[in-house]
Amino acid sequence: MDRSGLVDMNLGFWYEIHVWNTTGGLQPSDLPDHVLALDAAPHDWLFPRMTAVVHHGGAGSTAAGFRAGIPTIVIPFMMDQPFWAQRVQELGVGPRPIPRGQLTVERLAAAMVTAVSDSGMRRRAAELGANIRQEDGVAQAVAGIQRILTTGTL
Repeated sequence: MDRSGLVDMNLGFWYEIHVWNTTGGLQPSDLPDHVLALDAAPHDWLFPRMTAVVHHGGAGSTAAGFRAGIPTIVIPFMMDQPFWAQRVQELGVGPRPIPRGQLTVERLAAAMVTAVSDSGMRRRAAELGANIRQEDGVAQAVAGIQRILTTGTL
C-alpha cells in the first residue's frame, strides 16, 4: 500500500490533496491522479469548501482557516508559524501542531482523523468562523483611522 492509500484507509472517505506550490519540488507529472497540483489558490474561496485544512501556519493561512470555520492542522516551519500553531491548539480548533521535522504520514493521518471526527473541535471551529464573519473589519478600521485623525489619539 502506498502512503496515500494509508491516508485514504484511515480517513475512510474520498479526499483530494491540494499542492499549493510546485516550484522547485514536485511537478504535476510526479503526482498520482487523485492529487490536484496548484501554484496558488485563494484561501477565502477554497477553505470553506473543505472539511479541514493542513497548512504551514502563516498568519494569512491561519486567519483564512479561522474565518472558514473548519479545523486547521498546522505544520509550522519558521518565524511566526509556531505561534499560530500553538494558538490553533489553544483555541481548540485544531489538533496538536506537527513540527516539520516530526512530520510523518502516520502523524498527519492521525491529525486528519481528529480534525474531521472530533465534534467538539468542529463545533469550536464553526463558532469561531461565524464570529469572525460577523465582524465588519473594514468599518472598524475606518472608525479607528477617523478617530485618530479627529482626536489625535489611539
